[in-house]
Amino acid sequence: MQELLDYLQQFGTLNEQQAQLVTSKANLLELPKEAYFSEAGKVPKQVGFILEGVLRFCYYNNKGQEVTHYFVGEGQFITDFPRFEAQIISAEYIQTVTDCKLLVFTRKDWDELLATIVTWEAIETKMVKKCLNESISRRSPMVSNDATERYLSFLESFPTLVTRIPLAYVASYVGVTQQSLSRIRKNLR
Repeated sequence: MQELLDYLQQFGTLNEQQAQLVTSKANLLELPKEAYFSEAGKVPKQVGFILEGVLRFCYYNNKGQEVTHYFVGEGQFITDFPRFEAQIISAEYIQTVTDCKLLVFTRKDWDELLATIVTWEAIETKMVKKCLNESISRRSPMVSNDATERYLSFLESFPTLVTRIPLAYVASYVGVTQQSLSRIRKNLR
């Protein structure tokens, strides 16, 4: 629980009572590799803080191909936040890449934190802003760069996760086939 509290303290101060309330609302959830934390076609019902493991955001394009567009590792929150907030159906999946342990908050508990802790909304806003900025900065080069540059950008963006993510997901993220990714990796050695 201390990891969660340390993370939250980056965005605002919680007194002892508030910290106890936060930890009392968090429930441990263990998910095996390739399980879904959230699914397309359903309303996201929870927010998770990753204690162990890696998850990915993915969707199916109009050709039916699976596309990975983001990875999240330990020490970060995960949810399809805009749809969680609006309580509308998600268009993407959040899937475990490895076995995962998360501290999970239900929508009801998250709303209770918002209603009870005066600074929670400001903390939440700062967390969301940080996540959006990271996502944009990691994703922007992907659009304009060639495949090798996109792979190098991936390595720079996710240095601690690179050895834990299957090549198929890396290839999807970079926007190439696994064979092309293998050639890129070979040429970089």
